[in-house]
Amino acid sequence: MTVADLAAVARAMVAPGRGILAADEGPKTIEQRFASIALADTADARRDYREMLFRATEAMSKYISGVILYDETIRQNAADGTPLVKLIELTGALPGIKADIGTAPLPFCPGEVVTQGQDGLHERLTEYRALGARFAKWRAIVSVGPGLPTATAIGANAHALARYAAIAQDAGLVPIVEPEVLMDGTHDIDRCAEVTEAYLTRVYRELIDARVALEATVLKPNMVVPGTKATKLASPAEVALKTLRVLKHSVPTTVPGIAFLSGGQSDDDATARLAAMNRMPGEPPPWRLTFSFSRALVLAPLRVWAGRPENVAAAQRAFAERARSNSEAALGALERSANPTPT
Repeated sequence: MTVADLAAVARAMVAPGRGILAADEGPKTIEQRFASIALADTADARRDYREMLFRATEAMSKYISGVILYDETIRQNAADGTPLVKLIELTGALPGIKADIGTAPLPFCPGEVVTQGQDGLHERLTEYRALGARFAKWRAIVSVGPGLPTATAIGANAHALARYAAIAQDAGLVPIVEPEVLMDGTHDIDRCAEVTEAYLTRVYRELIDARVALEATVLKPNMVVPGTKATKLASPAEVALKTLRVLKHSVPTTVPGIAFLSGGQSDDDATARLAAMNRMPGEPPPWRLTFSFSRALVLAPLRVWAGRPENVAAAQRAFAERARSNSEAALGALERSANPTPT
């Protein structure tokens, strides 16, 4: 595919009012989610759960632009034999794939990790494209704490993200670049802003050095928020202001869109903060701001479904409601009856 072709896919991924469903939960995450509804973690259960989401016509066709899949999922068929990738395509959404294989300890940097998966990446991505993928995702996390993150961890993960993005484009896939500053910790919102800006600045330096076509990428960052154990919380307006300030300092305007991760936020908080960013007064940002959520989209329908066939329709309605709320937030049209985060 040409850069122009990839750029067109990237723009479709951040189309107005649409966002990306992150259905790429790894084994540990999906086991925990199923345990919360007393459901055994089996291949059939995982298939049924994803099939329930992908057959939710209202949510998928109106509000979802793409779906990030796990290696198992991109190869699975629905109960009637239809490939799950085909179900996604029939709704008009684009299938994507999680490209990394997780983290490993970063040598000589206690408490820090680097994302793995570079070996054989081009071959894997070529296979995924043949299976129907049109984009890929690579997550690279850094932690905030005493002495953390180190410049070494930021540099190692930023370099890996850039190498992945170049390989993805060479294999004909749009790379979602996901540099995440974890919420875990006692740090305040200003410390999160400082680390996020430093990380994003390094990521884009590495992407440019790797000759990645930025117009054919999508950024999936964390919002600038206080740590989960911070003593001072933040309103949606403060999160919006400080997140946009960081992005304007560090993200080139050639990037077509930013699809935020929810990253441990509550459903309502993630949606309200996205809405606040899209309602900020003044000149609009140069990128489309939307969502690439997992838990903030799927936890409500998962609880309704509870692994029971008779609950599928109700679960799909719950999914449509969560997707619609986030679509409105991406359009700046969300009206909320209560503030979920104390100011």
